Amino acid sequence: MTILARTPAVFGLVMATSVTFAAPASATECIAPSNPGGGWDFTCRTIGRILSELDLVDGNVQVTNMPGGVGAVTYAMVVNERPADADLIVATSTVGITQIAQGRYPAPVDAVRYLAMLGADVGVIAVDDESPIQSLEQLTEQMASDPGALVTAGSSGAGGWDHLRLLMVAREGGLEDLSALRWVQFDGGTDAVTQMMGGQIDVVSTDMGEIAGFVESGDIRILAALSDEPIPAFPDIPTAKSQGVDVTGYNWRGLYTGGDVSDEDYDKWVANLETLYNSEEWQTAAKESGLIPIWRGGAEFSEFVKSEAQVMEDISRDIGVIQ
Repeated sequence: MTILARTPAVFGLVMATSVTFAAPASATECIAPSNPGGGWDFTCRTIGRILSELDLVDGNVQVTNMPGGVGAVTYAMVVNERPADADLIVATSTVGITQIAQGRYPAPVDAVRYLAMLGADVGVIAVDDESPIQSLEQLTEQMASDPGALVTAGSSGAGGWDHLRLLMVAREGGLEDLSALRWVQFDGGTDAVTQMMGGQIDVVSTDMGEIAGFVESGDIRILAALSDEPIPAFPDIPTAKSQGVDVTGYNWRGLYTGGDVSDEDYDKWVANLETLYNSEEWQTAAKESGLIPIWRGGAEFSEFVKSEAQVMEDISRDIGVIQ
């Protein structure tokens, strides 16, 4: 099946980029849909290296950087040109799925096959240590009853992942008009927390990895970790789930492959990635990079991605990011 990019500009980038970067089908390749550096590049280079070290692939894994459209250029190339290439894997994350959910990719979420999540930063909801808000329950009650009285912030714009996961919490807590919650964007979680400590912001939604130092110093209070289980380095911080708010907010790292890859090849990739995940090499590399190793693979991961994309789409529509 061929799916064309939605705009000529994106399609032109796809065609030009694919001619430049496409690797021979016989070589194992991991595409990072970004320039060198950052999460997608780390995913490909680290996983590629360990796949080779553990002899899970023949030879070395070729890493290709293919920036454009926050992953949209790569997505279109895979869907249109290499949908059945079983030697191709592509780095993705929560950021990419958010883009798909908001219609910014040239094909729907089910145009590819999702292999595995191997690690994640965990989202947290934080307040200043002197805030009168003492619990997640108190926060959700206030967001539901008087959302305009709170100023919330994070490192993404309106409709970005930091914003969406706070809105997920707010919706679970009873807020119906999600657009009523005030949101301010900063360049990073650290900047948002600094402003919160100065009294300009009431609540921050961000990754624990960005603000762990403030937690260790006692300058802020984490109301909830948006994870299935407590964060290993901060086991006393309660999860949202443990407080009756069924929300997870991982900024996860994972991989997909072409939508026409056979079940046999797909299952082999999932099995090899699970072997990699359980290896000392991956566990060490993930933790050293600030990730919490988390495994979701195969059908479970695919359903997780599709469910997450639907939630993001619904919330994005509710707040007017998409129509």
